Amino acid sequence: MIDEQQRRAWAYLAAVAEPPSAAIVALIADVGVQDAAAAVASRSVPPSHAAVLQATEARWETNTAAVDLDSADRIGGRLVTPDDDEWPGWQLLSLGNADTAVKGGEPTALWVRGPARLDEAVARSVGMVGSRAASAYGEHVTASISGDLVVDGWSVLSGGAYGIDGVAHRNALAGGGTTVAVLACGIDRDYPTGHARLLSEIARTGLVVSEYAPGTSAAKHRFLTRNRLVAALSRVVAVVEAGRRSGAANTAAWARKLGTPLGAVPGPVTSATSVGCHRMIADGLAELVTDARDIVRLAEPDGASAAGAAAGVPRRGGSGKRTDELDPQQLRVYEAIPAKGAVTIGEVAFSAGLDVRAVRSGLAALEARGFVTLGGSGWMLAPRP
Repeated sequence: MIDEQQRRAWAYLAAVAEPPSAAIVALIADVGVQDAAAAVASRSVPPSHAAVLQATEARWETNTAAVDLDSADRIGGRLVTPDDDEWPGWQLLSLGNADTAVKGGEPTALWVRGPARLDEAVARSVGMVGSRAASAYGEHVTASISGDLVVDGWSVLSGGAYGIDGVAHRNALAGGGTTVAVLACGIDRDYPTGHARLLSEIARTGLVVSEYAPGTSAAKHRFLTRNRLVAALSRVVAVVEAGRRSGAANTAAWARKLGTPLGAVPGPVTSATSVGCHRMIADGLAELVTDARDIVRLAEPDGASAAGAAAGVPRRGGSGKRTDELDPQQLRVYEAIPAKGAVTIGEVAFSAGLDVRAVRSGLAALEARGFVTLGGSGWMLAPRP
């Protein structure tokens, strides 16, 4: 449990640079949160962290930490930091290793509003995204899928917007399940305003989440930044309707970059709102899904894990090679991949108990030696010859 001074340091650093700020995250990792806050406020950061000065140039003299924490507390919110038990660390690991980390690294901290624990709410979560101008077909499919997911114990995560997002949230609530809204503004802002009641209901039983301090207004660039969190905090992302270029398509692109399994629901061939889904499926970027069962199979592929292999029988890779030729780290990565189906890098890291960088290295070696392959929905065992 962190003390009040540490929490204020986190709050200051979370707001002193426009999120996400890889420079701030790196400084905290090197010197600790309180020393990092003091260094930013005094403009005396270590030479190796000079990028912090540029990132904080506009805000370093304004410390709203106490006000922000009080504002959150008044509405039943709190600041969740990497030092807190409910921090969803393994889900967020992939953000620090994504190809576009400079545009979307790990959040410094997250503001949350609601009674649910953040780590538990996203442990079995499905990100449902789609068009704001949803069709009757899209709304029907979303309602059916989200309702079935919460019955099976999954939480539904989305962006709180009009259209598919709103339908997903409402039906998760109607089914008595947990739903999480990730916002592009402060947790004290109702955006869109027409969803004020919906966001209040989400916060009553689930969570409203943002990396932006209370009082922060929504802005176009913040929606694009927010989308990476939807992808990272979801076990699987399902796109119900999406235009050729849309926020849902952007979230889907983030899912691909982060290794999050991606599904897309097909729609009428005459529908402009399904063009993006059809393109993802045709290009092999997303798996075709039609119901909750299809989506769950992407998140939890069928088949026993390596841990269920018969004792004393050497497991073999898809090439038929014995795994006793692997080094210990490669073996841990290999045995974290189920006998059937595909998994993301984050899931392999969690199962193997290794950091994402080690998992990426292990997977590269295993792929080169013919043990595993990368498919449309994640990493899987290579087929036997």
